[in-house]
Amino acid sequence: MRNLNAYITGGSLSFTLTSPSGVSQSNSEASGPLGTIQTVGNLHRVSLTTHNNTGLWEISLNSLESYSLKVIGQSSVNFGYHFVEAFGGAHGDFGLKEGRPLTGDNITLLVSVTGGDSVTVTAVALVEALGSGSEVNGTLQSLGSGDFLVTVARVPQGEVVVRLRGESNSATTKSSPSLFQRQASTQIKTSSISVTVQADSTLEPGSTISVPFTVAMANGTGGAFTVRATNDRGFTSSFPASVSIVTGEGAANGTVTLTAPASTPSGTDVTLTIEAESAGAADLNYAILRLSVVSKVKDFSPPQCGAVSVSSNCPADCGASYWQLSANLTDGANGTGIDRVTLRQGNGTLNTSTEVGTGGENVTRVEYSATCCSKKVELVVVDRAGNVGVCLGSVKDSVGLVVSSTAQASVTNTTAVPVVSTTSTGGPPLTLSLYLRICVMLSLLLWNRVEL
Repeated sequence: MRNLNAYITGGSLSFTLTSPSGVSQSNSEASGPLGTIQTVGNLHRVSLTTHNNTGLWEISLNSLESYSLKVIGQSSVNFGYHFVEAFGGAHGDFGLKEGRPLTGDNITLLVSVTGGDSVTVTAVALVEALGSGSEVNGTLQSLGSGDFLVTVARVPQGEVVVRLRGESNSATTKSSPSLFQRQASTQIKTSSISVTVQADSTLEPGSTISVPFTVAMANGTGGAFTVRATNDRGFTSSFPASVSIVTGEGAANGTVTLTAPASTPSGTDVTLTIEAESAGAADLNYAILRLSVVSKVKDFSPPQCGAVSVSSNCPADCGASYWQLSANLTDGANGTGIDRVTLRQGNGTLNTSTEVGTGGENVTRVEYSATCCSKKVELVVVDRAGNVGVCLGSVKDSVGLVVSSTAQASVTNTTAVPVVSTTSTGGPPLTLSLYLRICVMLSLLLWNRVEL
């Protein structure tokens, strides 16, 4: 521990501080053997001298009024925690538990301890922050890597804090481990009211979801409870102003409706908080539900690649010459539209632009240029629904060839030729030169047959 300070607030009080070795210092000593004391109004700050003073310190306070005591220091040994609850499954997983702990009920904490392998945790407890300071110890289960599951059988009433105790086997204390204690700085207010909520976690843009909730009392008593429902997106909602619990029945039900505007982007998260407050604001608890706004997927078709033209001029010196590909990418009239185009293969220059096609759909125009040393290109086209299409292109020294997902074209050197087929057939379409070659071959076969 270092930079250890004690903060005491309250009027008309006196206190005496005692170190583990038995040395004492009162509040009347501004500078003494245990540290310095500064007083401003009803705030007393005690800066402790902790060198060679490890162990249990004590402070004795006398006051005619209410007071508070807070001790803060710095150390590599510390801890954090979350309240969790089991949600089933084959692996016994845990999820974050929202809301205030229920008075008298059991609860589970996930505690993470820092300080390395030299730290051994011996106890974790919930301690009453006010009054007698009684505590309820939890059962420890080590998860490894400084993480522990702590099960507390009964949550105390009122405000509580989490306290951790353990031993530290540092390099300087190998012969005798030193004891340490850490206490969370945040006080937790418990509640006798429970609010539970269950609903589908998805919401479509422009739709309304109904979220049922239940308000219950841990001790079985009844009464009227004010209900409030808020969300962090400002979505329109409706809910009952209050619910009533009949004594002996212990619970009341209600429903919150939440409407997502039609313009809400798919993937938007919204947090819904439902509060229940007892009469006179004597007690309060809440439940939190996190929802996702997701559009229904109707587009299952990948984008299509229609080749427009290829031009090339690729002599023997490939580094000094270039070839170009022009293609139209579409997602169909009912598609969600092209989201992005990226190069998977090829080191040329890629440019895209958007225009309106003859059928009224948006067309993404692709212009690709590369040196003749880079003779292949592979474009990955993704629409807004996540469907993926691939556009392939290549050029040879004597013939430029484009193969796409929906169209193919072949061109001779230095000549741009339009697409001659709008459906892939598994091979290049017929060009004039190929047509003449086939005619010559058929003529030779026919001639050979006649001679035979």
